[in-house]
Amino acid sequence: MSSKPHQSSEDKPPADDIKVIAKNLQTLVDLAACSGASDTAVVAAGQIVVEPQLADYCTSPGCAQYGLSRSCPPHVEGPEAFQAWLKEYNTAMVVKIEVPSQVLMSDERREVFELLHHLVAGVEKAAMAQGYQRARAFAGGSCKQIFCDQYADCRVVDRQGRCRNPRYARPSMSGFGVNVGRLMQLAGWQMEKMTKNTDTAKVPLGTLVGLILVD
Repeated sequence: MSSKPHQSSEDKPPADDIKVIAKNLQTLVDLAACSGASDTAVVAAGQIVVEPQLADYCTSPGCAQYGLSRSCPPHVEGPEAFQAWLKEYNTAMVVKIEVPSQVLMSDERREVFELLHHLVAGVEKAAMAQGYQRARAFAGGSCKQIFCDQYADCRVVDRQGRCRNPRYARPSMSGFGVNVGRLMQLAGWQMEKMTKNTDTAKVPLGTLVGLILVD
């Protein structure tokens, strides 16, 4: 498939192109499953809910990772930019990784977040190879904490060089105000909210969610 030109919200692809998109996305769904996704859903990009106030939770002191990486506020474009991007896309993929809640409450959670970044980055790359050159992936968590915790600083933030992990590190949906709960509902999944006080016996499984805007 050849690369597709930029499309505005007023320039939607014809029905035949949408059928081609749906067919090709099955390959990406299969890839996600092989890469560790517990489930994958294809949704309309225009139905993704963005609430700007949700990005406020990423600010200090709410988040200890605020300002430490290029993939988190204030170094990302934010909710307004994300809402503008959604107008340029028709289709998105939502992926989830389910793991025991005890894992997400432990030091092992970093490895699960790393898997999520690898997963969405891999789907993004595969989508681009299929001709969706504007494919754009989002994950969760701070890439500094996930990939570069052993380093004092993020090279990009400190303007000391290029990202150490451009192949896998992807921005967190949180900094763009994406309502992940509503996103899960859109995908047809239930969400169990977890906090540091969650009783893992009552909530045995935890979920991480990633997003790829495709076309």
